[in-house]
Amino acid sequence: MLGMTQNVETAAGFCVGIATKGRPLQVRSVVEHLRRQTLQPEAVIVACTGAEDAGDLEQTGRLSIAKSRPGLARQRNAVLDRLPANAQFIAFFDDDFYPHDDWLRVVHEAFRSDPTLACVTGHVVADGICGPGLTYDEAMRRLGSASPAAYPWVTESYSPYGCNMAFRLSAIDGLRFDERLVLYGWLEDRDFGARTARRGGRRIKLGAALGVHLGVKTGRVSGRRFGFSQVMNPYYLRRKRSMTTGDALRHALKNLAANTAKSLWPESYVDRRGRLLGNLIAIGEICAGRCNPETAERL
Repeated sequence: MLGMTQNVETAAGFCVGIATKGRPLQVRSVVEHLRRQTLQPEAVIVACTGAEDAGDLEQTGRLSIAKSRPGLARQRNAVLDRLPANAQFIAFFDDDFYPHDDWLRVVHEAFRSDPTLACVTGHVVADGICGPGLTYDEAMRRLGSASPAAYPWVTESYSPYGCNMAFRLSAIDGLRFDERLVLYGWLEDRDFGARTARRGGRRIKLGAALGVHLGVKTGRVSGRRFGFSQVMNPYYLRRKRSMTTGDALRHALKNLAANTAKSLWPESYVDRRGRLLGNLIAIGEICAGRCNPETAERL
């Protein structure tokens, strides 16, 4: 599994981390897809909550499996704790994100060309998270028709998108994902990026680092729990200065409005009524003077 592809260069010190839960076939597909990278990672670490998450993935010289308690932030921290001693860069991919074959090469070149660069997010050419989700065949068609040369732009001061983001390890030394952002971890990527930026590191969105995010619906948390995080997490991040008051309000109110409007005729793939109930529970908690994002685990 994930054997060395012949005649392909390996990026010394560039590692990939994938957190997964309840999708053994899906994560296996993504791990296999990484063999197509024109610049191979030195190590791939899959963070699971149990053996069933990894399915038939087997640890090899380049593929390792880390176990932790459930939760995206916890599992990503398990990846950081498992990095080899010579690691210089870490890319985090969701277990349903398929990078373009040149993703690692493009990002590695960006890091090597600018020592002030701390964080890179790629360009998602198709994102199934905004709808019913994409199939593997659809993802491959979109990747096959996309060329990094068609997206030569760079966006500065861009908050990372968790499905595909990479960091220079020297820029995040000692940082860990906030484990109070439980379960799906809603906005954990923004929080981690904001703390990286406070250290003076440059954050960019790199157009040429292409990928497709399936937005797989299986294995996700309940609508009520997620809805709670949609409101409570922005409030929590405002209090810890990872979001401005305006940004936190926009995030929370946008989700509250969408869940309210669509709860009458919800999409088949979204638990709008559950999310709305979670939104309202979070508002009640905030009005009572409580700020506990981890309450989502108990709903």
